[in-house]
Amino acid sequence: MNNLKISTAQFENKSGDKEYNLSVIEKLASEAAAKGSQVIAFHECSITGYTFARKLSREQLLDIAELIPEGKSIQKLQQIADTNNITILAGLFEKDENNNLFKAYVCVDKSGLKAKYRKLHPFINTHLTPGNQYCVFDIHGWKCGILICYDNNIVENVRATKLLGADIIFMPHVTMCTPSTRPGAGFVDPELWQNREKDPTSLRLEFNGMKGRDWLMKWLPARAYDNGIYVVFSNPVGMDDDQLKNGCSMIIDPFGDVIAECRSFDDSFETVTISGEKLIQAGGSRYVKARRPELYRDIIGMDHDPEQKVVWMKDNTI
Repeated sequence: MNNLKISTAQFENKSGDKEYNLSVIEKLASEAAAKGSQVIAFHECSITGYTFARKLSREQLLDIAELIPEGKSIQKLQQIADTNNITILAGLFEKDENNNLFKAYVCVDKSGLKAKYRKLHPFINTHLTPGNQYCVFDIHGWKCGILICYDNNIVENVRATKLLGADIIFMPHVTMCTPSTRPGAGFVDPELWQNREKDPTSLRLEFNGMKGRDWLMKWLPARAYDNGIYVVFSNPVGMDDDQLKNGCSMIIDPFGDVIAECRSFDDSFETVTISGEKLIQAGGSRYVKARRPELYRDIIGMDHDPEQKVVWMKDNTI
C-alpha cells in the first residue's frame, strides 16, 4: 500500500449558491493539487449549503437537488478533478428519477464518479429519505468509506464500514456550536464571527470550548482508535445560514492522534501524508481481530424504535 497525500478542507459556504460554493471548491482543490495532494475532502452539503434546508418545502428541496451523476455539479466536480489531477469528495442534496430526496456525498476523479453515499440518518428536513447501505471504494489502492455527520455518532456504522474493508473513513459534517443536553453545548453568537479580526480571542475560546472542539475530541478520535482507521473529518467554518460553525477540519490517524487540522478562520485546507504502516501498528487492528461476534450478534441486532430527530431539531417544525 503506497503512501497517500490527502487534504481536508473547510470554507464558509453560501446557502443555495452552488456556483459560488463550487468556485471555492475549485480554488482549494487547485491549491491542494499544486502542493502535491492526491485527495481533498469537503464538508457535508458543501456544494449546496446545509442548515437553510430545514426551512425548505419538498418542491424547494427538489429544485436544489440534482440527479447523480447526470447533474451539473457532478460534471463540474469531474472537470475540476480532471484539470487538477486530484480526487475530490463533496456533498449535496440528491434526487432520483422518482423524485425521492437524499443527502448525498460523492467521490469524483478525472474518470468520473467513483462513489456515492446516502446519509443513513438524515434529519435536517423531513422530506429526506434515509440511505440504506454502506459504501466502500478504492482511492489509489486504499479502501475508503463514507459516513455523513450523525451517521458517525452511531458507533455500529463506523465498525460496519471498517469490517467491509475501509482503512480510511471520510466523515463530512456540519456540526458543533448547536444546543444539546450535554453540558456546555449551545450556539455561538454570530457577532463574534463578524468581529473576528478585532477580537479573534473571544471567538477562538468559543470555538475551542465545549460548544465546539472540546466536544469533538470526546468521541471523534475514539472512532479512529477503536477501529484502527484514518478519519478524514471535514466541517464548514463561518456562517451556515443563521448558525455559526467552527471548522476544525482534521485528519486523525489509527492511534487517535490528530495529524492535520485547519485552525484558521479562513477558507483553507491542511494536508498530511498517510501510510499503511500505522494501520497494522495501532491497537484497533488487533481489537477487530479479537472480536467474538457469537456473544453479541443477536444483541446488536435486536429490534428497537430508532430516534429520527436530534435534540436541537425537536422543537422545530419543517
